[in-house]
Amino acid sequence: MDAESIRRSLESSGLRCTAQRHCVMAFLMEHTDHPTAAEIFEAVNRLDPRLSRATTYNNLRDLVQAGLVREVAVEGRSARFDARGMRHHHFICDRCGNVEDVDWLGSLGKRILRECELIVRGLCTKCATAKGRRRVETG
Repeated sequence: MDAESIRRSLESSGLRCTAQRHCVMAFLMEHTDHPTAAEIFEAVNRLDPRLSRATTYNNLRDLVQAGLVREVAVEGRSARFDARGMRHHHFICDRCGNVEDVDWLGSLGKRILRECELIVRGLCTKCATAKGRRRVETG
């Protein structure tokens, strides 16, 4: 998403396009790996050292409230943030905490769905493979 698209997106959601907010949104659009607020702060602060932790966290809150960003709650770990515009669900690995996108489940017949978030938990491919290797090695 280019700078003009981000500006239009922010303004159409009722948010002013401040330099700090633009920086946070641009980072989230480029990084689809569901970063934590701390990771976002560290990255955007490297780009603009004037960007404080409080400003970053406040902008994340505003972006979530405006519906431009989703906060993915990970039990026992820091929340993660997602700016992927398409409807989708999440898979969270119990072992490594990795958050992965899962495609939208599709139609629910003639029902009109406003919102749904499905979080699937288990072992990601990497951790499941490692667990299988350990069983073979110890078995």
